[in-house]
Amino acid sequence: MSSENLIQYQRVVIYIDGFNLYFGLREKNWKNLYWLNIQKLGENILNKGQKLVEVKYFTSRISFPPDKVKRQGTFIEALETLPNVKIYYGNYQSNKSVCKKCGFTSMVPSEKMTDVNIAVELLSDAYENKFDAAILISADSDLIGPIDTVHRLFEDKRIIVAFPPARHSFALKEAASASFTLGRKKIADSLFPDEIKKSNGYILKRPTRWE
Repeated sequence: MSSENLIQYQRVVIYIDGFNLYFGLREKNWKNLYWLNIQKLGENILNKGQKLVEVKYFTSRISFPPDKVKRQGTFIEALETLPNVKIYYGNYQSNKSVCKKCGFTSMVPSEKMTDVNIAVELLSDAYENKFDAAILISADSDLIGPIDTVHRLFEDKRIIVAFPPARHSFALKEAASASFTLGRKKIADSLFPDEIKKSNGYILKRPTRWE
């Protein structure tokens, strides 16, 4: 038996709020970091003695404009090539918004179901003992409830919050076992190569707007 087999690693599952991470990067104007290998990011943020079990990515398919739909589709195809990544979809919808000053009506997009999907996976994974520590990449304070519930029912489980760039929640920080903010270097060190070859031979190319 190798010495590595004798080491007791802490099992880690990572949960990523895709839009929360994306808008944090966008607010920082780090569009050259959108082409992100989330499995590699997960491996890069682990501490010594931790082992990545799985990355769960939560997002929604957008329906407009066409150029953004295409870029998101390419990115999701890239994520689908990663062996330890599972993707969970919510809904992306447009809601009517009326300006109180001028009465102008516009359609404002909003993303639904991500917080619910994360809560379900976090609680079920804790119940099924799939992790010793969970890392939640989000700053959504709606996730305080499931974090508190995991801590109450499973005292040996730790939930660490990794805040996306330009995102923070003091309430979420208080609920977590620990927290930190994702830095530019960790993200920059976790990008896909410019071209990815799928199993069928098709080549995915990094969108030029993200270079």
